[in-house]
Order: sequence, then C-alpha cells, then structure tokens
Amino acid sequence: MERKVTKFGNSLGITMTNALKQIGLDQGDIVSIDVCQDTKEIIIKKSTKVALSEGVSADFTDTLTEVMEKYDHTLRGLKDR
Repeated sequence: MERKVTKFGNSLGITMTNALKQIGLDQGDIVSIDVCQDTKEIIIKKSTKVALSEGVSADFTDTLTEVMEKYDHTLRGLKDR
C-alpha cells in the first residue's frame, strides 16, 4: 500500500484507515509508535497498556513493556515450543 504525504494544518500526515482497521484500531484507540532510523521504518502498534493494580509502579510496567517489546520475537518462539 502506498500513500501520499499531505499537509494537515501545520503537520504532515497520511491517511491509512484501511491499514488501521486491519490491525483492529478505531477512532480513540491509543497506539505505540516506534521509529527505526537505520531502516527508515515506522512501526505502529495498538497500545497494550492497562490500568495498574494497587502497589504496582508505573516504572515497573514501563520496564516490563520495554523488555517484552525488545524480546517479542524470542518470547513468541518460546510460546510455540
């Protein structure tokens, strides 16, 4: 799928309604955006953050999320064993 970068007010953007629907996103959903400078890729994922249980710090969940995202491929491979 190719899209043209256009101007929205003072910002640049693209429309990608069909692509977002394919990954289950809808208006109001929160996304995580990662930019890889080496490959010039942008990765958009539906946010997986949830409400914290009492006593669980935001730092813990942020670190856990980072580790899970970093080792996502490895963890998925372990699941299939």
